[in-house]
Amino acid sequence: MSSSDKPAGARYASFREFYPFYLGEHTNRTSRRLHVSGTLLALTLTLVALLSGRLALLWAVPVAGYAFAWVGHYFFEHNRPATFTHPFYSLCGDLAMMYEVLTGRIRW
Repeated sequence: MSSSDKPAGARYASFREFYPFYLGEHTNRTSRRLHVSGTLLALTLTLVALLSGRLALLWAVPVAGYAFAWVGHYFFEHNRPATFTHPFYSLCGDLAMMYEVLTGRIRW
């Protein structure tokens, strides 16, 4: 069984092993667009909150990131977000996928 064939609840020894599974859960283009948009918004909110000293904005960071991603999963991918079983690897996957989309390695 390859790492991309492992079920969502499987244990992964590393992010490198997890990432093919993560990408397999994000094959829908609209879902990827929502993920990247949510991740960019969450990063922007974090930066604005920290640079402006308006730390109350930080409450909106997970809302922005998760809202976009979960819409992508429930309405376009029709699967369960990996955040529920692999929160840290899922966050790393969001950032890696965003980077690959922005650099043209993955289709926007």
